[in-house]
Amino acid sequence: MSSQPDHTDIKTMSFEQALKELETIVDRLEKGDVDLEASILIYERGEVLKVHCDGLLRQAEARVEKISLNASGEPIGTGPLDVEE
Repeated sequence: MSSQPDHTDIKTMSFEQALKELETIVDRLEKGDVDLEASILIYERGEVLKVHCDGLLRQAEARVEKISLNASGEPIGTGPLDVEE
């Protein structure tokens, strides 16, 4: 049995790069023109890409701040964005 593929390159991908590759994988799997073994391998890579994208989104959400306004509608500061889980 072969060893597990090394997906360490995914760790350095931007969100956009990872999402684009994930979309390509989904497209290939939906077309069904990939043999079973290759389908399993690209599905596994897709799972790693999904986890990476989720992590990058969570990091971005943590950095987003909401602007606080006074009664006149003028900005008075920022605070953490209330993100519902």
